[in-house]
Amino acid sequence: MPLKFLVLYGSYRRDRMGIRLADFVVEGFKSRGADCELIDAKALDLPMLDRMYKEYPAGTAPAALETLAAKIKAADGFVFVTGEYNWGVQPGLKNLTDHFLEEWFWRPAAIASYSAGRFAGVRAALAWHGTLSEMGMVVISSALTVGPISATLDEAGQPTGDAGGHLEKAFPRFASDLEWWAEAAKSQKAKTPPPY
Repeated sequence: MPLKFLVLYGSYRRDRMGIRLADFVVEGFKSRGADCELIDAKALDLPMLDRMYKEYPAGTAPAALETLAAKIKAADGFVFVTGEYNWGVQPGLKNLTDHFLEEWFWRPAAIASYSAGRFAGVRAALAWHGTLSEMGMVVISSALTVGPISATLDEAGQPTGDAGGHLEKAFPRFASDLEWWAEAAKSQKAKTPPPY
């Protein structure tokens, strides 16, 4: 059975470029045989966090939350594709993530960051590392960083130029690390159910 990955993306901006990286990551994992789906916070359009999914009585959560909770629970791992806003995380992606907690537990997460400049969103990636760890995920050590994004991926999410070549070389290790941790977590959960 193929590994199931969710690629989570959170920009709400009109001319968002990070969707290029999200599409590249989804296609990259699919080409390696994974079942991979893009979760676009803007398309889901969840409200600002008031109540977490777990705070709704069973069967009363909004349909979008119910559907997403099921997808998160069924996933073997996650990729968070994040831009950097004023040295921090994108509010749309953070809002989506914060609607859930236990649903994320005991699976690995990977971070793919980007920016319009040469720093490639690394400060946002650093902030996400602590957040995802606190939310019960194991964050892999490999990172995918893209900057400037407009010189790395074209509108169809295809690598372009020297920067695109570097991204293509970096992706296999990034993907292999997430796959390894996903397989390890899956195997361990089959032997020993998580403690809660």
